[in-house]
Amino acid sequence: MENRFGGTGVAIITPFTADGEIDYGTMRTVVDHVIDGGVDYIVALGSTGEAATISPAESRLVLDTILDHTKGRVPIVAGNFGGNNTKALLDQINEYNFDGIAAILSASPSYSKPSQEGIYQHYTAIADASPVPVILYNVPSRTSSNVTADTTVRLSSHPNIVGVKEASGDLAQAKDIIRSAAEGFFVTSGDDILAPAMIQAGGVGVISVLANAYPQEFSQMISHFINGESKQGKILEDRLYAFHDCMYSEGNPSGVKTAMEVLGACTADVRLPLTKVSPDLYRKIVELVKAL
Repeated sequence: MENRFGGTGVAIITPFTADGEIDYGTMRTVVDHVIDGGVDYIVALGSTGEAATISPAESRLVLDTILDHTKGRVPIVAGNFGGNNTKALLDQINEYNFDGIAAILSASPSYSKPSQEGIYQHYTAIADASPVPVILYNVPSRTSSNVTADTTVRLSSHPNIVGVKEASGDLAQAKDIIRSAAEGFFVTSGDDILAPAMIQAGGVGVISVLANAYPQEFSQMISHFINGESKQGKILEDRLYAFHDCMYSEGNPSGVKTAMEVLGACTADVRLPLTKVSPDLYRKIVELVKAL
């Protein structure tokens, strides 16, 4: 399981047309772009995929498009299994077609700010119900609720919870999980910028935003660090470093879609309440793309 979700996963974007419709043709192009670039697996319908503004019917079409076009070339993780309504998630799982899906990524409950016991019971219920493995997703910047290292370690003993996308931004917390989690449980970075450090601490890789635009460079960088080739990895890390702030300063995936537009991979269109980046940031991203 660690090998299957090690290396570079890409939190794939969902392309839109100028009038706000999903561009399924370009979705296939983006799938080829990231797979040909060397990513190890795809995470569909996460926050980078703008799942929050995509209807359930659209989500199914996006996922089916990705599954159909990928044709088993890399594993597919479904990222639209988060939320603060445990019962609704269980209903979703019971009604879902999991054919071709390697795992689900489940963000911890948002808004309601449950206790650590509530988070534990929430995830246990999901893992008990899911017919495929569950990857935890701890992202306090979006949920306003941190899943502590102790809670993650406790959940790591569940036979159907296989790993965590750790995006707390707290490297010490990630190290605590790596040291204490059950055997076979993996920790992957949810922050591009922390991925090298987390790998060197014992993590298995990253679920990346920037790999949408630069799958080859990002995958090579992660591979170098995993293989202990830190000198080669550092060269690529330094080349990509300047992109990180630009990816998030005016909302994700507005930044990475802008880079992809400059590269000719898709347009920078997003759905409200996200907007395209400002002219100043657009110019900065153009210069970064040219420099790279």
